[in-house]
Amino acid sequence: MSKEIAIRTGESSPPLLFRQVSPGPSDSTLQFRLLHFWNARKNVKGGPEILLGVEMLMIGAEGTLAQGFIGQNRRSQYEKELQRGRIYTLTNFYASNSKVMYHVADQRLVICISHDSALSKDEEDVESILTERFRVHSFSDFEANCDLRGDLHDVVGHLKLVDGQALHQRPVLCNKDGSVSRKVTVHLQLKDGPVVNVYLWDEAAESFRLKFDASATTPTVLLVTTVNPKRLGGKLCLSSMSSSRVFLDEDVDPTSEYLTWLSANPSATSLVNPVEVVKAETLTISEIAAFLKREPAKVAYFDCIATIDDVKLGAEWYYIACKDCQTKLNRGPTTLLCPKCRNEDATALANYRVELSVYDNEAQCTFIILGDAGKELTGRKASELIDAYVQLFLSPPQPDSAHSCRSMRFHALGVNFKDVFGCPFYIFSEVLTKHYDPEADISSAGVMVYVLLWLSSVLGAKQQYKMANLNPRILKR
Repeated sequence: MSKEIAIRTGESSPPLLFRQVSPGPSDSTLQFRLLHFWNARKNVKGGPEILLGVEMLMIGAEGTLAQGFIGQNRRSQYEKELQRGRIYTLTNFYASNSKVMYHVADQRLVICISHDSALSKDEEDVESILTERFRVHSFSDFEANCDLRGDLHDVVGHLKLVDGQALHQRPVLCNKDGSVSRKVTVHLQLKDGPVVNVYLWDEAAESFRLKFDASATTPTVLLVTTVNPKRLGGKLCLSSMSSSRVFLDEDVDPTSEYLTWLSANPSATSLVNPVEVVKAETLTISEIAAFLKREPAKVAYFDCIATIDDVKLGAEWYYIACKDCQTKLNRGPTTLLCPKCRNEDATALANYRVELSVYDNEAQCTFIILGDAGKELTGRKASELIDAYVQLFLSPPQPDSAHSCRSMRFHALGVNFKDVFGCPFYIFSEVLTKHYDPEADISSAGVMVYVLLWLSSVLGAKQQYKMANLNPRILKR
């Protein structure tokens, strides 16, 4: 079919509503506003990505969002005629079931352009069809849908950092050599929740740069559509997708309304309301202690370099955790229940703990290592070593030396809390690197592995440990 036949103007049939569409072929007519379109791609491991066609986001007379698709074999017929914001009439189409992952619309059927479809661009606007509609969700919604790869919703908040730069001086969105990255990272303060990391990729990153640089004043409010909630390093993060769009300040109603709210609540611009501090900083033990005295109870991610002084005897224990989220399981009548995943038949995993006395140039404290946070120190997971020792000894002997791990320095990513008793403690979430002190006696480094793993059963680890899912225990200063 030629382009002239496929794209035409003329009389249209009485349009169906999106909710009236049934799966399969149809010779009916649809009328909609085209909000957005983007390339549909398939990533191939180790090879170039494959273009599958063009995906579209459409809105109908009832304000319902639907997704459309033009296959790669028909792309050349239609792509040049697509214009965001315009009204279209489509006759003869095929409605297929939506893909399982990453839904961007309310309608679960995808409107596909078929070989006998006729798409016409209406010359007159239809005021009854909305010009935009957003699906803005709260932090709790993103938390509940994290890593599910289901519906992609929109997020709005005010900017705290852009590529690590504060807004009191206008951030520079390019590298020192003038080049730009395919990613922009922003720290976004939500009205109803904490600061979250939002990762903008490719087209979304480029759109953000263009709008940000074109603004006469430094933008404050950001809205990103169809973000994917993920948990990275134990923190909830939002990542843009191919379908994502970016809006700032006065661009659309939600950003304008948020800007008005921000003007009426000026304290919100200086208030960071994090359940977690999202920018990890390298702190000394004294600085961490001062932070705990100064700040209210919260989770805070930090880097700390310290030297192991001793392993505390008699403090080791373990708990039964959910294999998926590491939360402590509850005992049910016949199974184990996960309160976080709401899984009534959860798979159990033993998580372990050890207390290490550590020091730096300024102070000394105790780090608690939970789960498998310490593989860099031992090279093996706690569960592997425990199984090996059980096979060798029915009753494993107590190690002769608990001090063989002294003067071992490590670079740790930690989290500090304040427990229900008000006692400050630090939880050690990940060993980043390890260093042996050249002035220390490290001839017994091999024995250190045995000591740590038997005493506490924990120095083996997942590199990306989800600290938010742990059952906190005290680590005293």
